[in-house]
Amino acid sequence: MNSNQNTVREPGTSRGIELRLQDINQLFNSMDPSPFREKDLDLQAEEFIIDWAREFHRHEPLYLTIHLGKTPNLGMNAQAIGEAVRNHFGYRAEQAMRQYKKLLREGWKNLVIGLTFLSLCLFLAQFLGRYGGNTFVAILQEGLIIGGWVAMWRPMEIFLYSRWPIQRMQQLYTRLASMEVHLAITGQPQN
Repeated sequence: MNSNQNTVREPGTSRGIELRLQDINQLFNSMDPSPFREKDLDLQAEEFIIDWAREFHRHEPLYLTIHLGKTPNLGMNAQAIGEAVRNHFGYRAEQAMRQYKKLLREGWKNLVIGLTFLSLCLFLAQFLGRYGGNTFVAILQEGLIIGGWVAMWRPMEIFLYSRWPIQRMQQLYTRLASMEVHLAITGQPQN
């Protein structure tokens, strides 16, 4: 990829990402044996597109303009390249959604375990309270209460913090999966 990549404002409300490549093959992962329209994007190209897409307001439609130094081979027209890019980000959106659902399932399981353990600890602490005000019993009671609440840490982390970054990435991938892709050829046809 060329280092002079930048974004431009197009007429209207759409924001664009410009990617400058010498050859269209730089856009795709060369190690991926999948057919052209199902190929993974090159990691650097994907990160570049994602980084710029994050800069734009989440309700703005996006478009990608790929400036090529060489005309792509037959069958690799703007429509096919756009479809391949959208397929890639659509697949990433599906992956993020599966990850999000898996995290929520884990959160619910952890919540049941945490609440069960917290209830048991509170019950034991209350039970120990019946046996007097001795220092050892007081320490044991406080330890049980603290231990019970510590067991709630993981479900609280999942529901309060961990789910949001995954959900934001899923939404970003969904936006990228619907963006328009344009080609701008600046060089000679490929042989």
